[in-house]
Amino acid sequence: METLVLVLHVLAALGIIGLVLLQHGKGADMGAAFGGGASGSLFGATGSANFLSRITALLATVFFATSLGLTWFSSHKIEAKGVMATQPATQAPVTAPAATPAATEAPVPTPDRPAGEADLKAKDIPK
Repeated sequence: METLVLVLHVLAALGIIGLVLLQHGKGADMGAAFGGGASGSLFGATGSANFLSRITALLATVFFATSLGLTWFSSHKIEAKGVMATQPATQAPVTAPAATPAATEAPVPTPDRPAGEADLKAKDIPK
């Protein structure tokens, strides 16, 4: 059902775009009044404007209704996220690590200077 509403929403949006681009602006009526040739069309001089504006209003209503429908679908959607969503996770007991005295740990030696060519021995060089 959500897919159907989404397809209807996209079609209504594309229809609104097309109809708005087809409609004439306010200044186009002046040209028709002085013999612009629109009076001989199928709907007459003002008939096409009424027809296109009514269809645009209808598509705008459909667009608004599908927007509300898609919002409702997204707010009431139950998503199944696999096995973990249906079964609660069992938690393992958390145990603290055994405390070791700091005196038993050996310090990590750090070199006083970076390794150079003098530190290489003959056995370290590949033949």
